[in-house]
Amino acid sequence: MQQEDLEKAVRFLKDDGVVAIPTDTLYGLAADVFSIDALERIYDIKQRDAIALPVLVSTWDQVKRMAKSVPPETQRLVEEFWPGGLTMVVYKANGVPDLLTAGAPTVALRMPDHPGPLALINGLGGPITGTSANISGGEDLKTLADVVEQMGGKVDYVLECDPEPKGTGSTIIDITSGTPKLLRDGVVPFDLVLSVWETAKTEQRRS
Repeated sequence: MQQEDLEKAVRFLKDDGVVAIPTDTLYGLAADVFSIDALERIYDIKQRDAIALPVLVSTWDQVKRMAKSVPPETQRLVEEFWPGGLTMVVYKANGVPDLLTAGAPTVALRMPDHPGPLALINGLGGPITGTSANISGGEDLKTLADVVEQMGGKVDYVLECDPEPKGTGSTIIDITSGTPKLLRDGVVPFDLVLSVWETAKTEQRRS
């Protein structure tokens, strides 16, 4: 990844722009999660009504900024599966835009295992959206050429950065009830998530 390309992408994000990016799972559309203008553009690009957008973070402090509260076992999931393909749905913090979560009281968080989005987040100084880079209802875009062809004229910038996504979405779990609930199968086996969670709960009871 060229530093010049990264700096250009960050400038667009800081100016309420939308950038197509690779992640470890799929190509995504990145925007400042606190920019209403940018969020509205993402919905326009994807040609869909407002629906909750997943969020990419690079630090635990950003999790605490986005989440109202998280179960203590969450830290163990973070240690085990982040950065990587596990998305966790938690109650959102005050100040998180309703447009980001489509009015829901929850927000989906993930730390990607890819240098591109992590560098963007750090350059911006805050979390970015990580919704898939495609038209709503369409197939996930698997190659940079596909992203450029279908998204190039709609976004402000396409960040070219190796490696290419692996092509399988993240595993999404809801942990707001105190027990992980599977919302979408993905790269992280759900039974492994449950095993780590139960181990953490057992350790909590003993401490």
